Amino acid sequence: MDEMVTLVLALAAGGLLGAMFFGGLWWTVKKGVSSKRPARLFLGSLLLRTVLALAGFYFVSNGHWQRLMLCLFGFVVARQLATRLFGPPVEDCNPKAKEISHAA
Repeated sequence: MDEMVTLVLALAAGGLLGAMFFGGLWWTVKKGVSSKRPARLFLGSLLLRTVLALAGFYFVSNGHWQRLMLCLFGFVVARQLATRLFGPPVEDCNPKAKEISHAA
């Protein structure tokens, strides 16, 4: 029974890691648009989010592949939820941009 609880907690931890990762990505994109140094913001955010996610996977798995797989599954589910929550990518609002041809 304890193993089942551990596996459920690994799934929940994966969802939490995914929520932090993709929530951080959303925040970075929102702030990056108006930032004076967007490259630094995006690079720093990418490194921080990746290190936190990988460290979380490492500690949650504790050498058990079943825990790692459930944690990764929770991460992917969080990605799907974030995609649905924040919506699909916005199409280009400038209709003339589609008319411009680069062929000479």
